[in-house]
Amino acid sequence: MSDSRERTAEEREAARREREARRPARKGRPAPPPNPEPLPSPAPRSTPAPETSPASAFASEDDGHDGYEAPGHPDRDAYESPEDDGHDEYEDHEDEVGWVGPEEEDQAVFEGPEEAPSGIRRVPGIATRGRPESRRSQSRSGVPKPRRESRPRGHSRAGRVAALLAIVLAAGLIWFLVQLFQPFHGSGQGDVVVTVPAHTSSSQVGDLLAREGVVSSGFFFELRATLGGKRGSLRPGTYHLQRDMSYGAALAVLTTPPPPVKVTNLTIIEGKSRSQINALLRAQAIAGSYMVATRHSPLLDPRRYGAPASTPSLEGFLFPSTYQLRDPVTAAALANDQLRTFRSRFATVNLGYASSRHLTAYDVLTVASIIEGEASTARDRALVASVIYNRLHDRMPLQMDSTTRFASGNYTNPLTASQLNSSSPYNTRLHKGLPPTPINNPGLAAIEAAAHPARTNDLYFVVKPCGNGEMVFSSSYAQFLHDQALYRAARTRRGGRSPANC
Repeated sequence: MSDSRERTAEEREAARREREARRPARKGRPAPPPNPEPLPSPAPRSTPAPETSPASAFASEDDGHDGYEAPGHPDRDAYESPEDDGHDEYEDHEDEVGWVGPEEEDQAVFEGPEEAPSGIRRVPGIATRGRPESRRSQSRSGVPKPRRESRPRGHSRAGRVAALLAIVLAAGLIWFLVQLFQPFHGSGQGDVVVTVPAHTSSSQVGDLLAREGVVSSGFFFELRATLGGKRGSLRPGTYHLQRDMSYGAALAVLTTPPPPVKVTNLTIIEGKSRSQINALLRAQAIAGSYMVATRHSPLLDPRRYGAPASTPSLEGFLFPSTYQLRDPVTAAALANDQLRTFRSRFATVNLGYASSRHLTAYDVLTVASIIEGEASTARDRALVASVIYNRLHDRMPLQMDSTTRFASGNYTNPLTASQLNSSSPYNTRLHKGLPPTPINNPGLAAIEAAAHPARTNDLYFVVKPCGNGEMVFSSSYAQFLHDQALYRAARTRRGGRSPANC
């Protein structure tokens, strides 16, 4: 009999058969029926095993199971003594037994010819040759499950949307650049005359050109002018352009200095009537009739200033100044410039005082024309205006020689008795109130004096002898007669010449 620590030949044979029975299961084949012969039970270490038959030595009287089972596993394994390594009983070293530790079931499977020691759980069917894999990556049949590739949701759709937006933005940018720079645009066709007024902004010029059909868009024209640094280089004037021009071609024309043009400076002094200006133009061989050009004009309607509908001419509205006119100068061109200048200058005058006296703008203009005909110095303008307003207030005839001279056309010689007694409505010696129209074309200083007269009680004035054009003003008729006598005496001494400048 052998020692208790060593297995008998029957025990080793039983263990071999048990290993052979488990080998097909591990290789994927159904296992043969278990050996009906019970496995021997190991004897206690301290007590020698009795000499009995193998069947009676390892049979359990309580449960009837053959051998011991690994905890938690249904397969029956033979118990081996920890001291019995069983190396001499392995016949096939290709037999592989997989085992998993009691606390980590998912560890890698170890291969080896040795039996697992007691207390180690055997997992048949999961050991494979080659690289070990975890149990979680295998199916129950031992075949590894194919891994599914993770694919982020929405990634493909977001990429398509981003690509579509990029295409739309690129197309929009290309369209914008083509519209702005017009690489395939021609030079235009036809002929369009466009006048660009002075002090016109680049946006206004663009709108003007777009309305006339010269360019297709005023916005893109201004943008091209801005990008090219030509916003401040646009020049006023009259241009011969073409329809449907490119922005670059239109800018080239409007920013190129025009060739020098011969002009004539023409000065119209304050207080000159239409007939006097007409004579001046005729003397200078100016083409056209000034009298005809100043009867009516679409540039100015006298009725807007309070003039009667029957007003015969534009007398009073022809603003005196120095005008630069392109050759050849015409009377109509001069009249148009005078009317435009009047509108801008007269708009700056405050007519509050005249309104309080129930006078219209046309009345103020008429008073200003009388001031121009009577006053010779800047000091006297507001004083003459005061006399006119005081006489109107007292319902006295104005008795101004300047209105009689306008009616008779006598601007230089002494007035005759017939002229002084004329029945003309401009004869303010006989007719009260203001004359029907202005008697000349006053300047801005006379208009301001008419709108803001001096506050006096004066009703009379006479030219001061040797006063260099100044006048003597008085509120009583007796003082006026005295001043008039002094004036006549000085004139007699000068041989009938004016004693104003001695």
